[in-house]
Formats: sequence, structure tokens, C-alpha cells
Amino acid sequence: MGNCLGSSAKVDTAHSSHVTSASGVSKYSSRTSRSSAPSTLTVSSFSATSNTSSLPTPRTEGEILSSPNLKAFSFNELKNATRNFRPDSLLGEGGFGYVFKGWIDEHTLTAAKPGSGMVVAVKKLKPEGYQGHKEWLTEVNYLGQLHHPNLVKLIGYCLEGENRLLVYEFMPKGSLENHLFRRGPQPLSWAVRMKVAIGAARGLSFLHEAKQQVIYRDFKASNILLDADFNAKLSDFGLAKAGPTGDKTHVSTQVMGTHGYAAPEYVATGRLTAKSDVYSFGVVLLELLSGRRAVDKTKVGIEQNLVDWAKPYLGDKRKLFRIMDTKLEGQYPQKGAFTAATLAMQCLNNEAKTRPKMADVLAALEQLESPRSATHPQLEQQTASLTPRRSPMRQHRTLNPPPGASPLRPNRQSQRVH
Repeated sequence: MGNCLGSSAKVDTAHSSHVTSASGVSKYSSRTSRSSAPSTLTVSSFSATSNTSSLPTPRTEGEILSSPNLKAFSFNELKNATRNFRPDSLLGEGGFGYVFKGWIDEHTLTAAKPGSGMVVAVKKLKPEGYQGHKEWLTEVNYLGQLHHPNLVKLIGYCLEGENRLLVYEFMPKGSLENHLFRRGPQPLSWAVRMKVAIGAARGLSFLHEAKQQVIYRDFKASNILLDADFNAKLSDFGLAKAGPTGDKTHVSTQVMGTHGYAAPEYVATGRLTAKSDVYSFGVVLLELLSGRRAVDKTKVGIEQNLVDWAKPYLGDKRKLFRIMDTKLEGQYPQKGAFTAATLAMQCLNNEAKTRPKMADVLAALEQLESPRSATHPQLEQQTASLTPRRSPMRQHRTLNPPPGASPLRPNRQSQRVH
């Protein structure tokens, strides 16, 4: 997944006994090999081509691994594809293990000579790492069925003894995190930032609008990968959860995610809804505007938490420039920036019900990107209307559990939370 696979891996945990490490990924206590009896993963089956889905039935491990959309690689094949996992093929490292650059034949999907065939990213879990078999299987399950231009493509996997690997399409521009926060890369222009926001919003909207809804649960800059043309694709589905069904309003689950991105009501109650993803999107949109991390311990006081620091400026046209990324050097449309800031503020509303749906967020962003938006007086009105009116007696307060009470781990270079 480019140099991008971020620094964290996944987990799904409502009924698991996994322990989350400081890197936010869950440890697993037992190993599973090919000879193990197939386990049942309670995740619904999704259509790979549209917003329709098949009936939400649990899938066994055997059913997941026999997906016609995925190739089962041997460990030896992936050793050859990555030149024996040589250090100079290394693209990145996280709590889950390492990501290597590899080459495979486009037609046969067999290992190819370096520099020939199709470039892929191979994620190799550490046997002693923090991402367990269940989380690995969750990712295979979702990405083996969900296909969309704004979701990273999973090509195949390897399950051989203690080895668990995943093979993805290669994303040459790496992660959004790399471009926003790390030294070296050319600063992203306003137009590219909006393009990334729109692509990511399309991916989330696709997940939320499926007949069997999917809640992504770990939306953050390090999980947004960029192709050669800066098209955004969501990666890392180990925390994904099937949304509520029937007359249920939420999914109750152990709190997992990343500190600084997780919605306050989810952190406080463990009640997960699609609006939790909307909050996380608001944080990333704020990162795109400000060029600052969601949580930055190098800052002092309130500036350590991006949302707390930026919120007072988001609704004020005259003060908005104070939070805008200085690397933009003022090269952004003031009206467009204010509209995007207003949209971020609505996504970050502490009351989940009053946040807009991702489909509405996407529509507003697409109109913002349109050249006609500069002369479109209804755009700000449309954005303002995304959030229902609320009582003036209610206060906007950020939930900040006292130290020791919060289930979230510190966010240091996009670490996962528990």
C-alpha cells in the first residue's frame, strides 16, 4: 500500500479477548494454521460492485478464504516477489509488521522479476505482532468483497503456518499522513486537498449507503492512500464493523480506533454508528485545512488537540486564517475554505444525531470543488442546512475523560486506540 500502510493495524473486538498494545493493535494469544478448524466470523456478506448487498449471513473462515476475487499466494511466491523481503524493498512498518514492495505478473499473479510486471504492496504480519488472525481475517473478508474506486484493492493473501500476509495494489503516493505532516514531500495544494477529501468521502459514503451498512471505524490520515494522480483510497479494514440492522440504532462494541479521531460519544459509551465515521471525517478535513495532526504532543496546552484548538475559529470568516496551513501560503479561496471549515464543524458536532450523513457531506464537497461554486450563492446556504437546528440552551462541549479513565491510547504517529 505504498509507503503508506501507516503505523497501525486492526482489530475488531466486541467479543474477543485481545489486548491492545501501545501501537493500538490487538495482540492475539493463539495461532491459527491452515489445519485449524474454520472459525465463524460474524460479518455480513457485501456486494463487490455496487451499493447493493447480499443477505447478511455470517461467513466461515473457509468461505472467506475461498473468495473468487482473491488469490491464495504461497509464502514462497511472496518471498520471490519481494526479493526475500529484502530491506531495500521495505515500504513501511507498523505495529502489525512490515510492508514490502513486490512484483507479480499481471495475468498469472505469479512472482515476477523486480522492475517487471505489476507492482504490489505486501503486508507481512510479525508472528509475535499485535494484529491477530481474527483481525487479519476481518480485512480479507471485507476487502475480498467490497470493490469501489475509493477503496484500496486487495489482490490476495497468504496463510501458511504462522505466516499471514496480504497483497494490495501499490499506491505510489503513499498516505495522506506522509504529505501533510512529514518533511520532504511537496506541500499539497488546495485543489489536491479537496480532491483527497472528496475521494475519501466517496469511499465512506459507499460503505455507509450499502444495504448492509459498513462502519469503517478507523478513518484517519494514515489510512487514506493516494495513487499517482492523488486519488484517495481507504485502506486498513481490520476495524470495520457491520452497521446496525432492523430497529437497532447502534452497534455496541469495545471501543477501538485512534485517539483524536474517535467520536466522543463512542469513546464514552461504546455505541457505534455511521455518525462516528462522520466525526472522524471532520477531524481529517480539519487536518487538511490546518496541516496539523489530530493530536500533537509537541504543542502546548489546548493546541495539543486539534479539534479543541480549532473549533472556536471554524465559524468565523475573519479568524479562520489563524488555523489555515501556512504551507498553503494563502493560496486558497477564502469562501471555499470557510465553507469547508463550516462543513468540518458540522461533522464534529458533539451530538451524533445532528451530524450530516456522509452522502450529504460528499455532495457539499463536490459542489465546493466545482468551478461554478465560486459564483454559487446557495453553496454556503446548502452547507449550513446540513445540520438541523438545535436548542441554544445546549452547549458544545468536548468529552474529555480524565487520565486513566479514557479507553483511548495516545495518538503518536497515528497509533490505534483501545
